[in-house]
Amino acid sequence: MCGIAGIFDLDGIRNMEAAVIAAMNQLQFHRGPDEGDTHLEPGVALAHRRLSIIDLSSGQQPMFSADGNLCVVYNGEIYNFRELTAELKALGYRFQTRCDTEVILYAWQHWGTACVEHFRGMFAFAVYDRSRQSLFLARDRLGIKPLYYALTGDGQFIFGSELKVLKAHPGMPLEMDFQAVEDYFALGYIPEPKTIFRNVHKLKPGHCLLLERGRPVPESHEYWDIPFQPVDIVSPAALEEELIARVREAVDIRLVAEVPLGAFLSGGVDSSAVVAMMAQLQSEPVNTCAIGFDVKQFNETEFARQVAERYHTNHFEQTVNSEDFDLLDILTGLFDEPYADSSAIPTYRVCQLARQRVTVALSGDGGDENFAGYRRYRWHMNEEKIRACLPLGFRQPVFGVLGRLYPKADWAPKVLRAKSTLESLGRDAVSAYMHTVSICTDNQRQGMFSPAMRRELQGYQALDVFRHYIDKAPTDDPLSMIQYLDMKTYLPGDILTKVDRTSMAHALEVRVPLLDHKFVEWVSGIPSGYKLKGREGKYIFKKALEPHLPNDVLYRDKMGFGVPLARWFRGPLRDRVRGLVSEGTLADSGLFDHDYLQKIVDQHLSGAREHSAVIWSLLMFDASFRKMGLGG
Repeated sequence: MCGIAGIFDLDGIRNMEAAVIAAMNQLQFHRGPDEGDTHLEPGVALAHRRLSIIDLSSGQQPMFSADGNLCVVYNGEIYNFRELTAELKALGYRFQTRCDTEVILYAWQHWGTACVEHFRGMFAFAVYDRSRQSLFLARDRLGIKPLYYALTGDGQFIFGSELKVLKAHPGMPLEMDFQAVEDYFALGYIPEPKTIFRNVHKLKPGHCLLLERGRPVPESHEYWDIPFQPVDIVSPAALEEELIARVREAVDIRLVAEVPLGAFLSGGVDSSAVVAMMAQLQSEPVNTCAIGFDVKQFNETEFARQVAERYHTNHFEQTVNSEDFDLLDILTGLFDEPYADSSAIPTYRVCQLARQRVTVALSGDGGDENFAGYRRYRWHMNEEKIRACLPLGFRQPVFGVLGRLYPKADWAPKVLRAKSTLESLGRDAVSAYMHTVSICTDNQRQGMFSPAMRRELQGYQALDVFRHYIDKAPTDDPLSMIQYLDMKTYLPGDILTKVDRTSMAHALEVRVPLLDHKFVEWVSGIPSGYKLKGREGKYIFKKALEPHLPNDVLYRDKMGFGVPLARWFRGPLRDRVRGLVSEGTLADSGLFDHDYLQKIVDQHLSGAREHSAVIWSLLMFDASFRKMGLGG
């Protein structure tokens, strides 16, 4: 795994400054501590940091084609590179290395922009074509690997693997995007293609971008989308058999490495499935690692041990102190912009543990999105049954009023906490799903933002992000539509961002077989009733895995990778939470209503209300605001 960076002069062929591209590259040293280099010529500068995984002796970047016309910088893995190498050799191309990087060069030379359609893997890359005076950038289909870009005021196009890389360029635009702030407090992350800066973008998953000197920056081109094309099902048993075969194949092609390889093992269904397949595919014991907490409600290690014992893995565990909040400021430096998923803390720790023994780790990320594993899918589909029976014209006034009147009973048993459900029933399906996943509700965001901030938004709401994707969704099935939303927003913006940054902080490559695009395409066509059946999410996945995993692992309640925020905020972080409103950047930014934030803090600290997620989002925004220099 690696880091890439570059500068492309759109307006001419001015000389590049070696110090600038070197500074950009140095800021991503952690992504590739093994090697690094740059290439400069008039009008272009390319840089690369390398974490060596395949063909350790060669494969250095920036890499040139044999004729010197093409140059590539690349972050990722092309798992079908051997097949592509053979195909391109048959077409007359001569290879100098055994690595996948060279495949990109000749695939571009032969297929042009369609080269991405031939790649199976995770990637972000840029190819400079000297003869065409062009730069081609692409990002993998699901957004496993990141790619940021911006246009400076003097016509230089800059790009890099992390936001901090672009910030090292003196021309990077630093104006805050107020819509991104709204998105962040709704979702807990800033969804593609936005960043916290108005004119700095993420290349969207499944998109590519072709720049040509002397022409303006075009819109990115989408080369792939989740198809949701129905699959033929002969019988449930046949479906289960094919599912296991496809998971095994997706795992198998990710076992190629010339460095130590292992897997995360949380004790959940997805990581356990990956470990089970690995154990069946390799003769040596699988290296597995797990993180536990010293608080039982957050600890899944007993289930991880069951899988480790069944498959005789080389298993390593580490117990993290439940007061492990010292990472807050470290995480801010990793993510470069506001990011509020607190599970980044244990994810950082499990990557740290894994790197002590392996350089490559397989994870189970993507299983919940593929097979409808989140509890919120079940809640949404239960609400859909009511929405289907009652017209919006009736639901909106009736349930809207009931939702406003019903008390927010955080202290009550879950069956009595009906306020959120009532509010959702008064909305259409898309708005209801946004309400379900939001960290801060519409009303909370309205209350917390200052009048000046609300004027800047000009009526914009984070819901617009969801509306955009629903309008283009290639399915009208209610469950598939919200899975599609998550795969376009939550998966790349939260889950994969978390895994990339926390793993790269430790120079660890993470591979995600359940997000193999061929596997995702096939799974998307499985009818919803096989994914969510009654109260059981991942129904067909679990049934298929019954011969491979203990029932205790398959059919226990989903726990998640949580941390005890409520206790932190009422305990060791109490003073920091109190100072959040009255001191520092939040108070001085002009974005927030001081009295409303004080009310949230007071309610939480007194125990009257539960605002842990809201307060965490505020803490992380405050830390990021200072780190990125947004506070002046």
